[in-house]
Amino acid sequence: MAAIAVQATPAQAPPPVRRRGKSLDRVNPLVYVVAWLLVGVCIGPVAFIVLGGLRTNAQITADPSGFPSTWEFGNYADVLGSSLFWQQAANSAIAGIATTAGVVVLGVMASFVLARYDFNGRGAMYSLFAAGLMFPMTVAITPLYLMIKNLGLMNSLAGIVLPQIAFALPTTIIILVPFLRAIPKELEEAASIDGASRLGFFFRMVVPLSVPGVVTVGILAFVASWNSYMLPLFVLNDEVMYTLPLGVQSFASQYSVDTARVLAFTSLSMIPALIFFSMFERRIVGGLTGAVKG
Repeated sequence: MAAIAVQATPAQAPPPVRRRGKSLDRVNPLVYVVAWLLVGVCIGPVAFIVLGGLRTNAQITADPSGFPSTWEFGNYADVLGSSLFWQQAANSAIAGIATTAGVVVLGVMASFVLARYDFNGRGAMYSLFAAGLMFPMTVAITPLYLMIKNLGLMNSLAGIVLPQIAFALPTTIIILVPFLRAIPKELEEAASIDGASRLGFFFRMVVPLSVPGVVTVGILAFVASWNSYMLPLFVLNDEVMYTLPLGVQSFASQYSVDTARVLAFTSLSMIPALIFFSMFERRIVGGLTGAVKG
């Protein structure tokens, strides 16, 4: 039997894949230079304040922008040992948590109605909330002050929580409505077939699916409340009721000659908001991206 020799054909290499546009490996170095410059501009003032609290007044006077020659932790220890600092930090935390809770609860409910129901005036109501973005609190501070005074909420945390919720709702609704509108109607129909009521569908399906947007608006509301200065300045007149931004201003006026201690107080006041914002930075970006896509 004659053996049949089978000649193996060599495997052909796949054709080279052509990349469209510029290669990822050929990024313009100017982009990194500009990025690092922007990072330096943002971090520079924060680093100056934090390091300034670790120096003495003599070091700051001799070289305002230098590094500590000897690390002085006594400035931070004095601030942390003050009961007034912790009282003002607690006031800021209470106001921030209450504002966040009110913004999230009211924002989700209002956004659900605007996104899922057809009724007369829905477009006008959404436009009204959108127009709220064009009126900052500084424009309405005088009538707002008179309203808070007539309601008897002066020198109380409720006097700053309620207006903060009202002024944060437009941004909240603009972000949450696309999330809730993107939920398929078939899902709601399937839930109704299974016997779920409208409230059951809202709590079991809508709330879990809108978690990215809820986290985003909650973080933005908390950080805005923590950094709020003008409204507490008009409403609060007792140093014990001050929030941290007002506490920084009062502390700086009281210890104006002790620059290092003032910088230590300032850095301790802003560090919680920086840490909180940095921890949930990706959540904020993801929530805003989802709102744009929706």
